[in-house]
Formats: sequence, C-alpha cells, structure tokens
Amino acid sequence: MRVGTVREIKNHEYRVGLTPESARELVAHGHEVWVESGAGLGIGASDADYTRQGARIVATAKEVFDGCEMVVKVKEPQAGERAMLREGQILYTYLHLAPDPEQTADLVKSGVTAIAYETVTGPGGQLPLLKPMSQVAGRMSIQAGATALEKAHGGRGVLLGGVPGVMPGKVTVIGGGVVGFNAAQMAVGLGADVTILDRSPDVLERLGIYFEARAKTRFSSTANLAESVAEADLVIGAVLIPGAAAPKLVTREMLGTMKPGAVLVDVAIDQGGCFETSHATTHAEPTFVVDGIVHYCVANMPGAVARTSTYALNNVTLPHALAIANLGWKAALKADPHLANGLNVHAGKVTYEAVATELGYDYVPVSEVLG
Repeated sequence: MRVGTVREIKNHEYRVGLTPESARELVAHGHEVWVESGAGLGIGASDADYTRQGARIVATAKEVFDGCEMVVKVKEPQAGERAMLREGQILYTYLHLAPDPEQTADLVKSGVTAIAYETVTGPGGQLPLLKPMSQVAGRMSIQAGATALEKAHGGRGVLLGGVPGVMPGKVTVIGGGVVGFNAAQMAVGLGADVTILDRSPDVLERLGIYFEARAKTRFSSTANLAESVAEADLVIGAVLIPGAAAPKLVTREMLGTMKPGAVLVDVAIDQGGCFETSHATTHAEPTFVVDGIVHYCVANMPGAVARTSTYALNNVTLPHALAIANLGWKAALKADPHLANGLNVHAGKVTYEAVATELGYDYVPVSEVLG
C-alpha cells in the first residue's frame, strides 16, 4: 500500500503523523511511504531523515492526497485538506466529529473511509490511541493553568505551590480519568491543594489509594462540583464521553461564584468543551476572559511539545497503520473489533453511533459496512 503523511496546517500544530522510524517500519513491510517536504520539521526530523529510512519526499500535500491510498495525520483535516480527499481513500487520524458538523459533512461527501484515533478501543473499554495525548494534555494543563494564573497573564497572581507561610493554590480537577489523573499528579508535585471529582466509586477509590493524603477526592454531585469550583484558583476540565460531545458541567452562573482571576483549563475542548463559556482557542491566542475568569481552551495542547507527543502517539498508532496497510482496511477491521470501533465514516455513511446521534445522521453499524 502507498501510505502518506503531510505537514499539519492547524495553528501551531507541529506534530506529524509518521516519524522517520515509523516510515521505516512500513517500508520494511513492503509498503511505499510518501512524506510532504518539511512535514517532520516540527519534531526535528528533516527530509533527509525520512529518505534515509526509505520514504519518498514529495513537494506538496496535494501530491500525498492524490497519490496515496492511506493518509496518516495527527489533527482532523482542515477544509483545504478535506477538499483533496477522495472516495475509497483511507484517512487515519484524530477526528473529534461530534462537535464539528462541517468536517463531518465534508467527510461524508468525500466518500472517504475515516478511522478516528480517539474511538479505537482496547481491552476493558480503554482508549489506547487517545491515552498518550491525554497524558500529555493532563500534565500540560497544570503548566498552562499556572502560567495563566500569573498576574501578567490576567490571573489572580497565585503561585500554585505557595511558599512557607503562604497557603498553596487550590486546584479542582473535574474527571478522574487519564487526563485528570495526570493533571492531579502534576499539581500535587507542585505542592498545590488538589481536589479530584468523579462519579465512579471505583475511580475515586483508585485515586484515593494512589494519592493517599496528597489529594482529596469527592463524588461529583451538582452541589460538590459547585462548591469545589467556587473555592478553586484553577479548575481543570477533564471529562470525556468517547466520541460524543462533552457535557457542560460548569455553567456561566457558576463563574459568578468564583474568585476574580481564577483560571479554567478546558482539556475537553476537542469534544466541544465541558464549560458552558468555552470556545476553542489556539497557541497563538490561548486565553480569553469571561466574567473575570480566565479561560484556556487550546484544542491541540500536545502540539506545543511536538516531539514528545509525536513519538508517544506513533507508539500506539503504528501497529494499526501496519495492520491496515498489510491487510487492507476491511480485513484489518474484521480481524480486530477494537480497530473497527475507530471507523467513524465510510462511503458517505456515519458509522459511529454517538456522532450520528449528535449531528442527526442515520447511523450505519460497522458490522453492516463490513458485511
């Protein structure tokens, strides 16, 4: 199979779908790899690094889209990229379709077979292709929040760890999954006063055992959530419903109970955000203020640490890319029901139920597509 990757064009996105090492692995299995010139520069990989591993460098993204049977990316295709997709082509990348009707409509119209990293599953309902980026985003959320709390950036002027004789900042983490766990780890490490909210007794027990007295856990009832948000200097939104839009847990009314200059970091913004007042921002302009509360809602946080993120991502995406290239998409999905869960759009049909429900499409089960 001819597999290609392109330079990401989303604002301040420096990751790349295939590292030189991943390209070599595909070539070793008998496949061709086409790479747009400059695609790897954001992770410090030159065109020569790719050619040494057997890849072919082409001048433009259009050549990749026109010439390759499968395109491997990181972020969802932008409008100009979607216009280059064609019927029968395989797109393998993050999509986050539920809050993005324009992208979904374009993918449906194109006839492409679109496999989304974020809905590929693993044993026990895990999301292994989302996990490494969730780990990065969770850890980065504390760094970003700490910076936004500085007075020069519009925040309260609070140091999360405090100093001797001065109380540390209060951090509320909403959601105890991968993002929330990693955010709490970082916040605890800085010496902050950390509270984690979740609705699962099992998750709360696991967090309580891990953190012991270093972080508090609370059941995420409406009253507990409101109280924890009001007390916080920094709130991390770390809620995920796989493939679906995030629930709006923090309302605009709650902002009125918060301390002026407090910070909200919405890690769920890829799925529409879990704060009512959120809208997606970029690394170029990462924050905005509503009712005196600073919002950080960058939709591609891991792109800022592109090298770490790309290698972590390729570790989990490459095995599936190889399976698709070796077997073809249909046989690969038939052989692996976890990979089959990644199919979101095929030949003009929406094949992921949460996306179809959210955006009003007829839902076509993957089993029907696979025959």
